[in-house]
Amino acid sequence: MTVSNFFPLALHIVALRRKTYTPNYYPVFILGNLLQATAQILNIVLQLYMWVIIIRAVLSWVNPDPYNPIVQFLYSITEPVLLRVRQLIPMSGIGIDFSPIIVLLAIVFLQSFVVQSLGTLALRLQ
Repeated sequence: MTVSNFFPLALHIVALRRKTYTPNYYPVFILGNLLQATAQILNIVLQLYMWVIIIRAVLSWVNPDPYNPIVQFLYSITEPVLLRVRQLIPMSGIGIDFSPIIVLLAIVFLQSFVVQSLGTLALRLQ
């Protein structure tokens, strides 16, 4: 090893020990902040959808006007998900629609698993 090769290596080691070394990549905390924001937005969206499912279930008990724009909006954003659940778990002979309960349980699972995992990963990256 020549002297010209040793000198930059020695400066590198000294800089690492003093913790003044600045690496040539972007800070990881930016990714942590992005994941934290994504987790918060996902949590808000899931919470709102949970309330929409609950409102739709309560409206099904009172038989609302199907031409009301609010009722049409609620049905249009919940029916695709509820229809998929009804197709996966057919309960035609029971007479009670359990698909809102299953969707609510899935939302709680997503909030507990996905949102919490993203939040924990974000905290570790910050």
